[in-house]
Amino acid sequence: MPAYWIARSRIADPVEYKKYTDLVPAIIAKHGGKVLARGGKYQIMEGPEKFHRFVVIEFPTMEAGVNCFQSAEYDAAAAHRRNNGAGEVETIMVESGDATV
Repeated sequence: MPAYWIARSRIADPVEYKKYTDLVPAIIAKHGGKVLARGGKYQIMEGPEKFHRFVVIEFPTMEAGVNCFQSAEYDAAAAHRRNNGAGEVETIMVESGDATV
């Protein structure tokens, strides 16, 4: 069952953040991910307005998405934004389907 990596971010240092974003597409592809939305026009319908970049990535399974996020190569890429204060990111992985009881 497909799963979706959903992230929202606030970029503080575009130069350092770009070092991260330049590396990530190849890492995602290696884990079977497909970027559905990355940046672009958005409209906040509800919630805090501190984030200004949104990303949605589809993976074939929840396990593939989690493995990508937890991989050494993603961790090394994310260090560009994590260690230098280049941005704040919130990321979730959600499996598709309707689990409403």
